[in-house]
Amino acid sequence: MAGGGSFLVALLRRGAPAIATATSELPDEIADPAPMHALRRISRMSGPIDPAERDGLLLRATRYVVLIPLAYRLLAVPGQFGVYVFQHGTAGLLPVGAFTLLSIALNVIGFRWMFRSAPFRGRNARKLLAVDLVFTVLSPPVLALTVPTEVYFDALAVSSVHLFGEAGLLTLALGVPTGLVFGLASFPLRMLANWLNTGRFHVGEAFSTYSALLAETFLAAAALVLTGLGTRLALAYGTRNGRLAERAQQHRMLHDTVLQTLEAMALSGTSNPEERLVEIQRLARAQAMEIRHLIESAKSERAEAGARPLGEKLAALAAEMARDGLRAQLVVAELDDDTLSEVRQIAIRDAVREALRNTMKHSGTDRVVVRVEERDGGIAVITRDHGAGFDKATCPAGFGISESITARLAEVGGTSLVESGLPGGGTRVTLWVPF
Repeated sequence: MAGGGSFLVALLRRGAPAIATATSELPDEIADPAPMHALRRISRMSGPIDPAERDGLLLRATRYVVLIPLAYRLLAVPGQFGVYVFQHGTAGLLPVGAFTLLSIALNVIGFRWMFRSAPFRGRNARKLLAVDLVFTVLSPPVLALTVPTEVYFDALAVSSVHLFGEAGLLTLALGVPTGLVFGLASFPLRMLANWLNTGRFHVGEAFSTYSALLAETFLAAAALVLTGLGTRLALAYGTRNGRLAERAQQHRMLHDTVLQTLEAMALSGTSNPEERLVEIQRLARAQAMEIRHLIESAKSERAEAGARPLGEKLAALAAEMARDGLRAQLVVAELDDDTLSEVRQIAIRDAVREALRNTMKHSGTDRVVVRVEERDGGIAVITRDHGAGFDKATCPAGFGISESITARLAEVGGTSLVESGLPGGGTRVTLWVPF
């Protein structure tokens, strides 16, 4: 561990920007699916982090947390202004109305800035926050100097709503200590405004807003903690599931390449030692070339394959199988290639490859029909051979069917159905993926 400090402490001290460190020092125990006491899991999520490891995308995403106090002020300030107008009519309407309009404008600008497409810049964020803070601090004394005494406390209630939102905004953006300092500073500010309008400090009245300020700060801190710990938990689960998916993909690759070649070597039909050696050497060279190609150019191969529609992918697969001795007759209905994503095309192609290899190894025939059609809001690929077939009761699905076919399609929302013992003999495999 390169740094130190608790993620929860950093979150409370620094506010939402600390969420950018959520990716660091993630223990596997956080995402352990085994039952665990809630406090123990929270303790692991709140554990040590590396402050120097900051994720840029998370740092940009944290700005959206401050939308909560902005939305609160955008709704509550006009509502409180409406209450003031209902109670006092036009008395002090101009300064209170001007404050309300300026408050709405600041919050609308904040919203627009949050949703803009330009890159996030911390310096600009601090400038906007400083402008908002100055407006919040100056509003009570300005209102005190411009509204009649008889409506002063109700006018101040309108600005208090904006002030409560400021406490939440500072807590989320800069941390709980900043929010608490602002709350304490609002007490002398309120007494100053009282003195400017009434000639008295009204200490009790100034203290009356503290419960609302503390509640706003507490809610903002709670939102901060829930967002931070939730992000860290989601990242841990995502990392764990990504590792499992990568491991499953590696297992499928080994099964579909190395294991298939080893089995082909073992099933070589010739009894002549020289011919058998030549055949084994040919298979070994072909497999070595395939593995090297997978290692060195997997990305470029996928990108190149992605440029071809599904029909061409399956035609290339049929040619590949023909080189190994299996003649696949491809029947493709007219398809709209744009309706099926590249991820699903590759998944169904690889599942068809495994089905054809099973035919080549187990059916006892060298012919198979591959039919492609639209069905039930998706694409179905059916492979049909008239070979020996098998009995599901005595031959349960192995790794090839359960992982290279069923699990591969399930990952993209698809299904598979393997049927054997059909009229006329043989096996039919139906693969389906949605549009």
